[in-house]
Amino acid sequence: MTSRVTFVSAAITPSLRRARFDDGDSIEADAAARARATAGTLPAAVRVVASPGVRCRETAAALGLDAAADPELAGLDMGRWRGRTLDEVSAAEPEAVAGWLADPGAAPHGGESVRQLCARLARWLDTERLGDGRTLAVVEPEVVRAVVVGVLGAPEAAFWRVDVPPLTATEVTGRSGRWNLRLGAALAAPGDAPGH
Repeated sequence: MTSRVTFVSAAITPSLRRARFDDGDSIEADAAARARATAGTLPAAVRVVASPGVRCRETAAALGLDAAADPELAGLDMGRWRGRTLDEVSAAEPEAVAGWLADPGAAPHGGESVRQLCARLARWLDTERLGDGRTLAVVEPEVVRAVVVGVLGAPEAAFWRVDVPPLTATEVTGRSGRWNLRLGAALAAPGDAPGH
């Protein structure tokens, strides 16, 4: 029995462009149009889920997916930093930001640490491994990062070294007690050449 999970990273928002910790804003109009243009190109799935965040739900809808919200797929809880830019937080709390970036177990913002996020996604993948067929999951980029770190058995500090562009697909396949990784395929509208 092989389980497959295709993680689709959510479309871009104005907050993401400004390096602002998620504040629940909607995806940009151009990003929504791009997602709509690729609707129907994702592989068929027995289960379609999304992070409960606004941009993930909107991205799923733009892709033509009827996705159930899964709280285990939520993005990193940024606590009191939510809605603030990285520059603002760095200016006000430079030691806290430096510690957060250097120590995967740190959560100076009062939210969730990178370590906690990685553990949550590892548990989620363990339950997915028990199923058969494909799951599509529309998620925040940090969820994809945590999955990549876990699947590769990389140190949690590698979390910050994984870039996940908007509207890309990352697939993991699980069998025999392990997961394999297929990285970052761009979602393409029908008729697009690969890489566009």
